[in-house]
Amino acid sequence: MSTTADAARTGAPLPLLVLGQGRDLATERGVECPGDLPAPSEPGLVERAKAARAALGEKVFVLGHHYQRDEVIAFADVTGDSFKLAKEAAARPDAPWIVFCGVHFMAESADILTSDEQTVILPDLAAGCSMADMAQIHQVEDAWDDLVEAGVADDTIPVTYMNSAAAIKAFTGRHGGTICTSSNAKSALSWAFSQAGDGRVEGGTGKVLFLPDQHLGRNTWARDLGGSLEDCVVFDPHRPMGGLTRQQLQDARMILWRGHCSVHGRFTLEAVEQARREIPGVKVIVHPECRHEVVEAADEVGSTEKIIKTVAAAPDGTKWVVGTELNLVKRLAAEFPRQQIAFLEKNVCYCSTMNRIDLPHLVWALESLVDGRVVNPIKVDEDVAHYARVALDQMLALPGETHRD
Repeated sequence: MSTTADAARTGAPLPLLVLGQGRDLATERGVECPGDLPAPSEPGLVERAKAARAALGEKVFVLGHHYQRDEVIAFADVTGDSFKLAKEAAARPDAPWIVFCGVHFMAESADILTSDEQTVILPDLAAGCSMADMAQIHQVEDAWDDLVEAGVADDTIPVTYMNSAAAIKAFTGRHGGTICTSSNAKSALSWAFSQAGDGRVEGGTGKVLFLPDQHLGRNTWARDLGGSLEDCVVFDPHRPMGGLTRQQLQDARMILWRGHCSVHGRFTLEAVEQARREIPGVKVIVHPECRHEVVEAADEVGSTEKIIKTVAAAPDGTKWVVGTELNLVKRLAAEFPRQQIAFLEKNVCYCSTMNRIDLPHLVWALESLVDGRVVNPIKVDEDVAHYARVALDQMLALPGETHRD
């Protein structure tokens, strides 16, 4: 029986998924992969994708998010996180077709930032985001009504994470708030508190409604701004008044939406502790969408771009356990074979919705363009796009390096 099967049968801790080349990590420990990414697509599709790209030339610009499969990344003109990719699309006004290999909210952001002469295409409309789906516009509007009823809306500024639907970004713009990325969340929250209540962060009266990821909001408040976890409440849209009392809303500084990333939310403190027991000298680096106890236990915390840059700058022989999406971690292990890279989970954890964008869907989108057909265009309502852009512009006006994801 395999190591993984033995562990599952006996209840013992499952082995870490080791991806690097370090002998002490993989060979000597006998670690195997407890699962795998989706199988590669039919090899013949690669030639079809190449032919379609060649036929389209500079008329098409392909964006590839870091969490995409390698077979898709191979055809991307630019790779990166969501906001960076949307801006890259806007910087190519001569490309009439933008093929966004990501998820729906990312394609919406690209449509908002690009010109009317450009069309953003999502190869598979089923490629959504579970976190973004956890905040529906009617729920958010009802929640704001609850804040009005509790008498706290006038002292509350909404701050919405980039990983949200365009309608939620527009809600934020209508209510004088701002968008944030995982890199500039601290600046966004500092600005929001300067606008709310008495304008003070520490000991102030202002509040932030943070959408839709509770973990990024909590981690930024407690870790970056030095706030108390006691000042945080979680608003559950499926319960009356969010499951909170009027007094709890009045006492809170951070009203966190009950949402999370289905990938980053799976990493546990137990996995961090196991990594430290099994890998002497390991460094743990995680995304700020992880749970608070995981972030607190890590050596490094940062956005996808920061994780990449941190690993890239580390000397040979550095041992890492990485808490973010599996496609990216595998890519890092392949790119930096002289480091020893393991995945912070006992089971495979890739973004299943992001992986809906596979090579067959990409080929279909490209070949359709060659044939003169535009499939799966993403178009944001004009009014929604306007107010979403208001909130995005507010983010771009924040002090510091606000352009990064």
